[in-house]
This record gives sequence, C-alpha cells and structure tokens, in this order.
Amino acid sequence: MKLYQVDAFTDKLFKGNPAGVCILEDSLSEEVMQNIAMEMNLSETAFLQNQGDYYLLRWFTPETEVDLCGHATLASAHILWEEGYVEKEKEIVFHTKSGILKAKREGEYITLDFPLEEPKATSVPEYLVKALNIPLLYVGKNRMDYLVETESEEILRNLKPDFELLKKVDTRGVIVTAKSSSPEFDFVSRFFAPKVGVNEDPVTGSAHTALAPYWSKKLQKTQLVAYQASKRGGVLKLRIDDQRVYISGKAITFFKAEIKDCQ
Repeated sequence: MKLYQVDAFTDKLFKGNPAGVCILEDSLSEEVMQNIAMEMNLSETAFLQNQGDYYLLRWFTPETEVDLCGHATLASAHILWEEGYVEKEKEIVFHTKSGILKAKREGEYITLDFPLEEPKATSVPEYLVKALNIPLLYVGKNRMDYLVETESEEILRNLKPDFELLKKVDTRGVIVTAKSSSPEFDFVSRFFAPKVGVNEDPVTGSAHTALAPYWSKKLQKTQLVAYQASKRGGVLKLRIDDQRVYISGKAITFFKAEIKDCQ
C-alpha cells in the first residue's frame, strides 16, 4: 500500500499544508484508516480507492473522519497525476461524503470543483467571544464551521485563541477572516479546529467554500485571491460559478513510502 506526503497550496517544501495520501489496493476498515491518520499526525490523511471511472475518497484527522477537506483532495489529485495513476490531461472524479468532487489541471495549478457552503448570519455563543477575544464584525455559520470577520489583517495575524474554549463549538471549526492589507490578496484567513484534533490548520481548502461566497458578495467579485495566514501560509485562487467554487493551488511531494502491514 503506497503512502505519500504532499505539501498542498504551495510549490515550496515545508510551506502550505501537508497531507497524507494513501492509495488503497483493497478496502480498509475505518479503524485502520483512523490509526494510519493518527500515525501520520497531519491535519488530514486522504484514502483513495480506484473504482474505474472514479476514486472513492475519504479524509481522516488524527482523531476523526471529516466530511470535506480541500488540501488533502488537492494532494490526492497531485499524486494521482504525478505517479501515473491517472493520465495528466484527464479530469479526476472523486466520490466523497460531500458528493462528487472533481479536479483538473490548469497549467501549473490544480483546480478543485467544490460545492458552495455559504454561511448564514447567526447568534454568537459567549464562549466563542471569549475564545477569540477580538472585535467581531460578522459571525456566520454553515453546516461545517463558524465564520468570523474581524477588523484588520493585523488583528487576525496576532490572534491567539483559547483552544480549550474553542473545543466547545458545535461545528468542525472556526474560520477567522479579514480584508487583506496587501493589494496582492483580496482577503486573509486562519482556521482553528481543536474539536477534531487540529488547533490551527495551515491552509484549509474546504474553509474557502464559505469564504469565497462571503467575500464575493462583499467585494462584488467572482474571482478572488486568498492567503491563509498560518505559520506555513498558503495561496488559493478562487472562482465562483453558480453553486460551485473552483479552488486552485499548487502542490509538491515531500516523500513516498510503502506500508507493509497495518491490519
């Protein structure tokens, strides 16, 4: 069984978001997949199984399975093309817990076709206010996460949340965002998910299924460039069309290995 580690949403090693990619020869139990993800100890590890015209795709954090993950999907597509599992000119179709997702190559970029997960304004739990301890311009929520806008990129970059309080959320995690202070980007963000074992995710493709429609409406733009301001950092190009968001980024392989026996 082949195992890879890929840095996603970057073209430089040790930047972006590292993801595990495991190519399954046979089905594995959820317990074994969870144990592999725990052993990898990355924010997500993807598990792929060829079904002919498509790949089954599941994602696990070190603690639990998640419904949607962008960077591990980007990493999966990168490996399938780079290692010759799929011809480079072919679109890849994934069947997942969030429906059918697609990936295609566009020059140096990989573009993911994801559903829009637009947030709706919501009341603010007191523990969330205390956990973030920053000015809140907007608080919304979709089926996965809270989305919070704050006043400036400087506030966002200096944010030091209370992770124990954030574990109380009834969502996967909390996205914090602000308008970019640099003309290079439209907005910046950070993503916190201690409830699922990831205090801060370096670059979160799935969070941009909420960020893209939010900033598209605010800025009156259908094409956006985003920067996730974690320690590793990552750049995402975004395009909205109907009820889909197209998320583009680069990826680079860190290592590949073989799992001999994990049953």
